[in-house]
Amino acid sequence: MYDYQQKYAEYLQTFESYLHTYAENLKTVPPILGEAMRYSLLSGGKRIRPVLMLATAEVLGVEQELVLPYATALEMIHTYSLIHDDLPAMDNDDFRRGKPSCHKAYGEAYAILAGDALLNQALSLVLEMALKGEKYTLAAKLLSDFAGMNGMILGQVADMQHTASGEAITEKTLHFIQENKTGKLLLAPLLIPSILADNRYYIRLEQFGKELGRLFQITDDILDVEGEFDQIGKSVGKDENSDKLTCVKLYGLQGAKLRADECLARCRALLEGIDCNTDFLENLVLSVRERKA
Repeated sequence: MYDYQQKYAEYLQTFESYLHTYAENLKTVPPILGEAMRYSLLSGGKRIRPVLMLATAEVLGVEQELVLPYATALEMIHTYSLIHDDLPAMDNDDFRRGKPSCHKAYGEAYAILAGDALLNQALSLVLEMALKGEKYTLAAKLLSDFAGMNGMILGQVADMQHTASGEAITEKTLHFIQENKTGKLLLAPLLIPSILADNRYYIRLEQFGKELGRLFQITDDILDVEGEFDQIGKSVGKDENSDKLTCVKLYGLQGAKLRADECLARCRALLEGIDCNTDFLENLVLSVRERKA
């Protein structure tokens, strides 16, 4: 019988082992920079992005050793984004994964610099992989593009601008923010293995990834209303208090849940078109819909 939780744990252990070995070298003089980097990078979490990359690599027949550096770079980028997102100038959150945010533990200036350092180290890592050949270079470029002005950062800016403007909510704006702020870093772990597998199932994985990213953000919006601090490890109710544009604000709580179910159905339909064993990906989508943290 297939055991999703056991398989997830196996992927997670593979990644954590690689990450901790890599993080041992993130030491600096003065040491406070490396300490702040490791504090946030090694603070735990579900690691859904690297797990998703390892699972997709297995589906497509790509060796783990080839995607682990990209998975590590992706997690460093994700971590830097969380450090900056928690800052008073952004979402002003005191907790992350049940621990004080980086700026609460090390101060704002060191938190900013730790985030900057993680981003640059991530790019250094994928550039090293790019020396292996063209498809590795294309994978590095995709990750860089998705993290920057055409991806996550663009989505963050759009979110902040809309919140500050007080403009009327539109579905188009919501989808734009979802696709970039959250979606691009959930799309990367699907498309990087595809690129390394000579673009196998690229279009279908791209469609699947967009739906998965939307589903993840919708459930995040729902958890901000229904979640509990002990489970999600961060403050709840901040979206409403900050007047953020969320799926719950646009459609209401029940409407958001309905749209999450629709995303789930579309994800499943897209996986049916992949002639490989996608059991893990199907279970992962369901776990995203049902997550409590």
